[in-house]
Amino acid sequence: MPRITTVIFDMYGTLVQNPNDTNIQIFGDVISQQNLATTAQELWDNWQPAEEEFQTNRVDPNRPFQSYFSAWKDGFERSFAALNLDGDPHAATQQFFRDVSKRDPYPETNEALAEVHERYTVALLSNADDGFLLPNLELLEVGFDTVLTSEQAQVYKPRPELFQMILDQLGVAAGETAYVGDRQLEDVFGASEAGMHPVWINRDDRPLDQNLPTPTHQISSLSELPLLLKKGLPL
Repeated sequence: MPRITTVIFDMYGTLVQNPNDTNIQIFGDVISQQNLATTAQELWDNWQPAEEEFQTNRVDPNRPFQSYFSAWKDGFERSFAALNLDGDPHAATQQFFRDVSKRDPYPETNEALAEVHERYTVALLSNADDGFLLPNLELLEVGFDTVLTSEQAQVYKPRPELFQMILDQLGVAAGETAYVGDRQLEDVFGASEAGMHPVWINRDDRPLDQNLPTPTHQISSLSELPLLLKKGLPL
């Protein structure tokens, strides 16, 4: 059984909440601030195709890196054009960033993080821009030994080179590292490909994607993580 020395966490959907209905509320704020003749749902529905395209293209090593700010601004440009709205995509993206940077931690996050940090090196690896992730860290009571974002690295999960980059920064081996995240592709598959021990946090009992690796370790709350680590992470 490997000896775990380091625990690396994903951010959104793992440590802090990231519900879609909150995003739609943000779009309502954009509409109010820019006095746009549409609804939050209509703006969201027209913005989503650009977001889905970004999610697909960003892991293609043959494409240049695109930040969240650039991708989300592109989504607002497309949706404003489709709806014939005289809006400001740059200002809308800035508003989105400000609101995403205030996502609340899950109720058990701070206590679980503090307990893990007593025994392990703790780091954060997230598909995120610094512009919204770094301010959001201020809502967490526990700091991290290392924080690495996709914007800093210019690469997105699940590509293994991103995971290797944080291992190099920490000076630890993949085999002594647990990675905790909420997505089966980005977090379970990505960490597995990098040789880490993935722990899938599946809060709402989502079904497994049979085309992706089955998580060896699964929890429904971060409060379960300290005991899991104490028992060890057999392969």
